[in-house]
Amino acid sequence: MAHSIESRLAALEPLTRPLEPGPEDRADLARAAVAHAEAFLGWIDSAPGYVPDAGSDAALANAPIGRDPIGLERALELLADHVDGNGQNTIAPGFFAYIPLGNVYHGALADFLAAVSNRFSGRVDASHGSVRIENQVLGWLASVVGYPATSAGNLASGGSMANLIAIVTAREAAGIRSRDIERAVVYLTDQVHHCVPKGLRIVGLGDCVVRRVPMDARFRMDPDALDRAMSDDARVGLRPWLVVGTAGTTDTGAVDPLDAMADIAARHRAWFHVDGAYGAVFALCAEGRKVLRGMERSDSLVLDPHKGLFISLGLGAVLVRDASAMRAAYAFEANYIPQAALTAEEPSPMLYSPELSRPFRALRLWLPLQVVGTGPFEAAIEEKLLLARYAYARLRGIDGIEVGPEPELSIVIFRPSAARGDDAGALCDRLGRAIQEDGRISLSPTTLGGVRWLRFAVLSLRTHRAAVDAAISIIEEKLAETRGASV
Repeated sequence: MAHSIESRLAALEPLTRPLEPGPEDRADLARAAVAHAEAFLGWIDSAPGYVPDAGSDAALANAPIGRDPIGLERALELLADHVDGNGQNTIAPGFFAYIPLGNVYHGALADFLAAVSNRFSGRVDASHGSVRIENQVLGWLASVVGYPATSAGNLASGGSMANLIAIVTAREAAGIRSRDIERAVVYLTDQVHHCVPKGLRIVGLGDCVVRRVPMDARFRMDPDALDRAMSDDARVGLRPWLVVGTAGTTDTGAVDPLDAMADIAARHRAWFHVDGAYGAVFALCAEGRKVLRGMERSDSLVLDPHKGLFISLGLGAVLVRDASAMRAAYAFEANYIPQAALTAEEPSPMLYSPELSRPFRALRLWLPLQVVGTGPFEAAIEEKLLLARYAYARLRGIDGIEVGPEPELSIVIFRPSAARGDDAGALCDRLGRAIQEDGRISLSPTTLGGVRWLRFAVLSLRTHRAAVDAAISIIEEKLAETRGASV
């Protein structure tokens, strides 16, 4: 038996060698990958906002995963032809459809380095440096939003997971148990991101009472209505326990009255959570801090570096003012975890989220911040805020365009004004389709109070004034064509 195993091992070892390329092979692979990346980056600066699919189903079906390799050259061809420029180009200058994503090059290098070293960043005793880098990043993010140095946090895969982590922390801090769920009340608006009610359901709170608090004309929570609802609920024996504010709604970029909501939540002894996945990073500029006033008073807060900090997709952050509450929510013991990891002074990420196995996520933000400093990020976020105001003014000056509320952050909503007898919603949809089919820029539709609008979201790293001017010209061009077609 032993001889048989040894023979098989001797046969298997050389078959694994392609997984461990030597220095020359690594150099060749790296040169090909960098050349591919450079070709993409050379194209993306002038890329359209949207490119229709060009047969990716057949092409990928003709390259099935199997024992026979296709090689790097062929694999990169498939990426170039059917992935890199296919569909929504969210990092292109003309992408305004949704909150754009970033791809700061230094962050991409960080992802490469993190994958090569593959440090396990869940426990401080397993990788002291990577955990300390994550905690340093979280400390900097806390300082940006006005949280104390004693707060805790975690880097998750995105805003949805970060909100989920915060909801569990709030549930445990409030001591909500199964017998309490049908009496526990959550307060939010119709503009809350869908991941919040989804998260409530996932963590077993789907049967909570959910109050959809009325909003003002700018789609922000009405604080007086919130106060009345919480008082009314308490009076009839319900338990107000969670107030959710939004710092930058998906539809309009609206910011709830966070300062007033903090007062109300404190008065009713409820947990105040702010979903700032999109908007919280605007605190990097003075004007953004004014709009976001009160955010720093929340009990927990979410922000996405892969939005306003222009980092590649896959990095969301959750911050909790009371570190002990976050630690208690995720406390555990296991005989295979060294006790030193559970009691170390430097907090381990595994103690503040559901994850144990996790990649070295922090490097993708830490490296760019260290290489270029915070100044360029501060300038870029102020630029995007001002570009939205610039776009709003330009759109408002176009005959035949109706604009929504003046943007608080970097989203503008607008629609074609309908002549008598026109179907305003249908006209808006026709304009949206014409722009999308043209492809040079990408916008997205939404419905607010039964009214159709088009969203113009400014946050792409590569979007500067020239890109906004070009987009306005395209909108004017397609508006004229749409109106001509409807006559």
